[in-house]
Amino acid sequence: MTDTLVPPKAGTSAPKRLFIKTYGCQMNVYDSERMADVLRPLGYATTNTAEGADFVILNTCHIRERAAEKVYSELGKLKELKDARAENSKTQGGTEKNPMIIAVAGCVAQAEGEEIMKRQPAVDLVVGPQAYHQLPELLTRTARARGERIGADFAPDEKFDALPAERGVNGYSAFLTVQEGCDKFCTFCVVPYTRGAEWSRPVAAILAEARELSAKGVREVTLLGQNVNAYDGEGPDGKPSTLARLAYALAEIPGLDRIRYTTSHPNDMSDDLIEAHRDLDVLMPWLHLPVQSGSDRILRLMNRKHGRQKYFDLIDRIREARPDMALSGDFIVGFPGETDRDFDETMDLVRRVTYASAFSFMYSPRPGTPASGMGAQVPAEISRQRLHALQALLFEQQTAFNQSRVGMTIPVLFEGRGKFDGHVTGRSPWLQSVYVDGVADQLIGRIVPVKIESGGLKSLSGRLVETLVAPVASVLGASVSDKEKAPYGA
Repeated sequence: MTDTLVPPKAGTSAPKRLFIKTYGCQMNVYDSERMADVLRPLGYATTNTAEGADFVILNTCHIRERAAEKVYSELGKLKELKDARAENSKTQGGTEKNPMIIAVAGCVAQAEGEEIMKRQPAVDLVVGPQAYHQLPELLTRTARARGERIGADFAPDEKFDALPAERGVNGYSAFLTVQEGCDKFCTFCVVPYTRGAEWSRPVAAILAEARELSAKGVREVTLLGQNVNAYDGEGPDGKPSTLARLAYALAEIPGLDRIRYTTSHPNDMSDDLIEAHRDLDVLMPWLHLPVQSGSDRILRLMNRKHGRQKYFDLIDRIREARPDMALSGDFIVGFPGETDRDFDETMDLVRRVTYASAFSFMYSPRPGTPASGMGAQVPAEISRQRLHALQALLFEQQTAFNQSRVGMTIPVLFEGRGKFDGHVTGRSPWLQSVYVDGVADQLIGRIVPVKIESGGLKSLSGRLVETLVAPVASVLGASVSDKEKAPYGA
């Protein structure tokens, strides 16, 4: 999201201010960007503060503990702003003009739509993740003080068909949703209930959006999905595609130098996708592949449908195909019934796999999920101790991985100015933040070789090599241009 108001076109009225607060995953970031696209034709330009905004959207996530309560707390603050605006904007006749409109979107909206409207009357609209394309219509109805204020039906195909063809772009990296929903039904997870069943966008629609992004200067796309490697969108031949075939097609788009994807499930890490990592240098050597636990017993209770040995075998195959692959993961500690032995097996898995980054959490029950009704809930203090031990190991591995880059010359996609004067920041192929001293105007938007001189837990720093600009292929290897490897072309 941009932080400044976009000036209106000549002959139009001043833009209305739109503030979107985004919670949670990359999918929500993408959804927020698309909400801004949907509302732009109505005269809304984004701003970075709720104060003075004409329309405020909370794009919510239901994954973390007490997610809904955090939303209600934020809504309480927005109500105060809305009331103050109403008082200050009354005409002499006592009629309010230009009221602040408040909407709740995303997964909390999907799960608690009616309840939100009851608990916080200041909310004007509740829009689920598959219905935000209806925002213009819902806004019109609200302005007329009649009609539906809740849109939360599952219809992802209708949503994408209704979105504006043109996307707003802010930077040289962009998210691109290719798949939504999940059919796995892990016992701890609400995604199947809030995002619905698995659904994949057609290949043609994704390629069209990717070409548009590339034409606007985007050099890196991250393909998004709740279960992205289960992608099976319709291909040009009318048959289901795979994520691997989509990656080959995307690799043929001129100017699109980097491709990533997240989040994946081990059961859907297919042979052709592993081979794509071997063949495509534009497919970055960083993979987020959550395992959640290292204990077979806990994995069964989680309904993960894979065991630790299957995960080990999968990692071996991936690293054989792409030796420089860096792994990221998700871990839950304190799942109902987790014993010290179960936790020890998780620690053993982490030591054997080694991770470049990871997300780790204490288990917290989600209402309506099977795990929330399981017995043998682990005391919070024990879960906290286990989390601290796991994070200490993960942070040690992350630091070691970053330090292993020291002395290497790597391609960095520079994206913006750093926190300190003279610093420019970018991303490595392994998604690390990289800082250098340099002239921002000469670097931002370019992929440049950098000699890494130091690495810590969160970032790398280095210096520019003599050659200022080099295509990513000259460092990572030759680009794939064989049409036989790109069945859908570009």
